[in-house]
Amino acid sequence: MAAGFLSMAHPAITLSGIAGNVISFLVFLAPVTTFVQVVRKKTTGGFSAVPYVVALFSSTLWILYALLKGNSRPLLTINGFGCGVELAYVVAYLLYAPRKARLRALAYFLALDVAAFAIVAAVALLGVAPEHRVKFLGSVCLAFSMAVFVAPLSIIFKVIKTKSVEFMPISLSFCLVLSAVAWFCYGYFTKDPYVMYPNVGGFFFSCVQMGLYFYYRRPSNAAVLPTTADGATGGGAVQAQVIELPPHAVAILSVSNIPILGMHKIEVMAAPEQQDAKAADIVDKAAPAPEAVEIAGTV
Repeated sequence: MAAGFLSMAHPAITLSGIAGNVISFLVFLAPVTTFVQVVRKKTTGGFSAVPYVVALFSSTLWILYALLKGNSRPLLTINGFGCGVELAYVVAYLLYAPRKARLRALAYFLALDVAAFAIVAAVALLGVAPEHRVKFLGSVCLAFSMAVFVAPLSIIFKVIKTKSVEFMPISLSFCLVLSAVAWFCYGYFTKDPYVMYPNVGGFFFSCVQMGLYFYYRRPSNAAVLPTTADGATGGGAVQAQVIELPPHAVAILSVSNIPILGMHKIEVMAAPEQQDAKAADIVDKAAPAPEAVEIAGTV
């Protein structure tokens, strides 16, 4: 079954294609803020060009597949846009990266986006019979897409090892889940297994990332707040003090009216001398029953 982009003869195909385009549009634009900082600072810092080179290669493969298959406007439009955006990212990287990183990125670009794409295109157009070209190129796209979806396993293992979600943006994972659902539906309704099956893996790994994010993002039971230095240590010394709070107590900072819930222990770092009396009052007033405790902070 084939369908044009805005043909309402098959509304399920049209709607899933539009949804896939809109969500993928947001995914492609996700690194814009990163490259705005790159242009402002005129350096790429320490991040790699590999994700952008790989995404560019993927877009060019899907464009070639859509052209050979025919009547696949949703695939053409979003991958045409993605090809332009990823190429812009690669060019920006090459302009602002340090010399070694620039040469490495250029080597990746020439090897994957130029040489590998040329080989795949040549084999598909010259080495495969016309009736098998779509199947051949679809298989290449499927295999490459699955490899891309499996790539986040390294980040998943890192999150489990470090118990930190610093390198796993939840907004991007959520968009990837929606994108996988939309393109799976598009592949299902158009009876295109090469679009449908990779997004099963994409949906699974994106859900795993989101689950890990919500599991490891739980706040710690310790909070750092300002208090005083012990007079015996000499006014300016910094000490740590632990204030035990009862379960389910509510700690309220005097400089804010936002309650901090679920904290059982507050680790307090030293501050000016005049706050000694207030810190002592807090310890004395801590009660075993759930209550609200005001903790005076410094501005």
